[in-house]
Amino acid sequence: MQRLLAYRQLWALIATVFVFDQLTKYWVNARLPLGSYGSSGLPVIPGFFNLVHVGNTGAAWSMFSGKSTGLALLAGATLLAIFFWRRQLGLRQASVQFSFGLLCGGIIGNLVDRLVHGHVIDFIDLHFGNYTYPTFNVADSGICVGVFWYVLWSLRHPTPGDER
Repeated sequence: MQRLLAYRQLWALIATVFVFDQLTKYWVNARLPLGSYGSSGLPVIPGFFNLVHVGNTGAAWSMFSGKSTGLALLAGATLLAIFFWRRQLGLRQASVQFSFGLLCGGIIGNLVDRLVHGHVIDFIDLHFGNYTYPTFNVADSGICVGVFWYVLWSLRHPTPGDER
């Protein structure tokens, strides 16, 4: 039990990101038809932010489109690797638990989508003038912020022996 409590912030963030991700995707799935994009989306801030319902069988920016099974296997392998190398990654530290909580919650959220729907449900559609940012979801946000946070932490806390 003591070992599990050492990672309580990690578990809490994984659960929070996962639940929020799945609740938002459930709402989108129930209210917007799959493939709703552009004029069939729901404007939140006209000309800037729309809610849409897109099925993504690839990774970020639809890279590896149609490779949902392979990406699901990669997600599972990544979660296992994080578990096995948790000490080397520094997961007992609160800041690292924060980053990996966001990251793992996002990975699990998108993995569940791939297993249940055969694709990831993306719904946040942002426009910056003529540029349309690739559609994403809460899990994607958790993954990006978690990776960014861990990179910043890693730059500030080099591993002993890595200092040159």
